[in-house]
Amino acid sequence: MQNNPLITLTSDFGYKDPSVGMMKGVILSINPLAKVIDITHGITPHNIKEAALTIGMSHSFFPPKTVHVVVVDPGVGSSRRPILVITDHAYFIGPDNGVFSLIYNSKNETLKVIHLTSEHYFMPGKGPTFHGRDIFSPAAAWLTKGIESANFGEAITDYVTLKFPSASRPEEKAVEGEVIYIDRFGNAITNITALDLNMLYGVNPEGKLKIIIKERHTELRSHYSQVQDKGLYALINSTEYLELFTYKGNASSVFDIKVGDIVRVILSAQ
Repeated sequence: MQNNPLITLTSDFGYKDPSVGMMKGVILSINPLAKVIDITHGITPHNIKEAALTIGMSHSFFPPKTVHVVVVDPGVGSSRRPILVITDHAYFIGPDNGVFSLIYNSKNETLKVIHLTSEHYFMPGKGPTFHGRDIFSPAAAWLTKGIESANFGEAITDYVTLKFPSASRPEEKAVEGEVIYIDRFGNAITNITALDLNMLYGVNPEGKLKIIIKERHTELRSHYSQVQDKGLYALINSTEYLELFTYKGNASSVFDIKVGDIVRVILSAQ
């Protein structure tokens, strides 16, 4: 497949149990030349949308033809299908539960989805509770060994897609979105993008943006240390989403911000 085959792992397994190590062992037993990179194993247990956001934000930073394995799989062992997703840039392997929804929704990719059914590419005697080890990891390893994607199963078009809210424009001078993710530092990432804010500035380039959440008003900053107090502020982060933060503090805890909270940005005159 490539000279330096790269496989990433994303899961809700954490590190207390040996699950992640087992998956790596399976991969390297099949292809010792594979490089295995952990994106994260700290996804909130069973949180499919959080995993979808994580891989959606992360995959484009890896080299072409990287294989991304995502295992957040509360339906493991049921009738839900194991799948391989093929795009122009990368491969994705995991459960058909919507975890690849943001990949499906990308307008920059052509797409093919395969139901993994060729069991000779699975672990012998696979069990009902650990498809990350028994199906997804070996399939990823064999893919990096040069096995053609068509050999893994049949193409499908009825794959599961979750709905993710997008920011709206209720008024010419306003954008409305919501908090979609709370990171480890308590920063609240919204679905309002830099492009959304640039469109507001198009109405009045000299205007000033006011960010409102839970009746609290704040303003945009360029970086975290631009402020020194423990107030609530906002910035455009490195993935180009509007993010609410408290410098050296936990904005989510201090200001009781949760996933789903509505965020409104208003363009006002200077």
